[in-house]
Amino acid sequence: MSLAIVHSRAQVGVEAPAVTVEAHLANGLPSLALVGLPETAVKESKDRVRSAILTSGFEFPPRRITLNLAPADLPKDGGRFDLAIALGILAASGQLPPDSLDRVECLGELALSGALRPVQGVLPAALAARDAGRTLVVPRANAEEACLASGLTVIAADHLLELAAHFNGHTCLSPYQAQGLLRQTRPYPDLAEVQGQSAAKRALLVAAAGSHNLLFSGPPGTGKTLLASRLPGLLPPLDEREALEVAAIHSVASHTPLDAWPQRPFRQPHHSASGPALVGGGSRPRPGEITLAHQGVLFLDELPEFDRKVLEVLREPMESGEIVIARAHDKVRFPARFQLVAAMNPCPCGYLGDPSGRCRCSPDQIQRYRAKLSGPLLDRIDLHVTVAREATVLNARTIDGPDSAGAAREVARARERQLSRQGRANAFLDLPGLRQHCALDEDDQRWLETACERLGLSLRAAHRILKVARTLADLEQAERIGRQHLAEALQYRTNLG
Repeated sequence: MSLAIVHSRAQVGVEAPAVTVEAHLANGLPSLALVGLPETAVKESKDRVRSAILTSGFEFPPRRITLNLAPADLPKDGGRFDLAIALGILAASGQLPPDSLDRVECLGELALSGALRPVQGVLPAALAARDAGRTLVVPRANAEEACLASGLTVIAADHLLELAAHFNGHTCLSPYQAQGLLRQTRPYPDLAEVQGQSAAKRALLVAAAGSHNLLFSGPPGTGKTLLASRLPGLLPPLDEREALEVAAIHSVASHTPLDAWPQRPFRQPHHSASGPALVGGGSRPRPGEITLAHQGVLFLDELPEFDRKVLEVLREPMESGEIVIARAHDKVRFPARFQLVAAMNPCPCGYLGDPSGRCRCSPDQIQRYRAKLSGPLLDRIDLHVTVAREATVLNARTIDGPDSAGAAREVARARERQLSRQGRANAFLDLPGLRQHCALDEDDQRWLETACERLGLSLRAAHRILKVARTLADLEQAERIGRQHLAEALQYRTNLG
């Protein structure tokens, strides 16, 4: 048979669309044509495949070879198609039985010796292959990652010769048995290590319980960064669906195979980061920091030092939970359901309001500094907390406030109430859910309307106050929102001094 078909997968964002590799041999002068919108790395596979086939002891057919990567309008890049192309040529030339490749999908880069090298983005391809009901053939270095897709049969090999013997029925390879990726391999920093700052710890607990965005403001050295780094340890562990989403993003973004079960991400980009570094981009779109923080925490330290245009790109993802990168020929969607935690100083020197009186910033300097943060961006941050300077106590031996384990238990109870009541965290309630689950009695509603009018708060801010109040009620295991919950939630919108 002069025609063979092998199934593979491309990589577009965090998705893995199907690609059919068609190999056809015809009479004529020996040549090899590769079509189907291949990019440079795919075009170079012709030479890698030829050398791999010859050094493995097979015959490279001296005929007119045409390789088609379908669909033709989908760009293909990387060395992930090497293995599929080599198997297609061997099957089309009769050195492998073509029907043995019908129910498998192949990913892998070939060395000139025929050895298989790992590739990026195996987990999304594994999930797609499982849904398609096919077996996945991968390099052994990618096998553990592929096995994260439960229910998928994985064939792992180190060399092209092993797969040829398998498909010819000479030496069958057994399905790869997962060794089990380590879970929760590193402990999170403990909240008990933060001295004092009981109000900021309370805000951190509320933020974790309802998945609310949080902004710390205060002079240098008061523990803003220390507090933010404790937030992942308060959040519930990733469930299997969330963990696979995070693992798929890491699989696409990293140049090495996964080596551990994912935890809640904590991303801390430098304030010199560009817009594409935050949201993703490039001619071949890659995930940015907000996608790498999916299902975790994005911490922006020294918030006003970021370029204002860079910060403004966060507004839509904070609402929608995804980022869409548009290019001339296509759009790529990346998930971006992150929890924003930011920190800033009250003025350029950082010491506005400090009892020492060392601040010498003029009102104009302070105004310009704070003007870097737009109203719409601040409106999307639910909790504004001032972190004041406290007395310095070196080598304190007593624990002030709850530790991470105790706080995490409170957060877990509050999250369970939210999931059983509405199926999502309070921060993600839509308008119908807000009316249903955050209803107030007439007196409390009038009180909140009057407070928002006097403080000049927007309707979005009022809705976020209700969501925070609902979280405060959940922490107290209360069925309805009370006046005390509204007052505390309102306080978090007004104490950014």
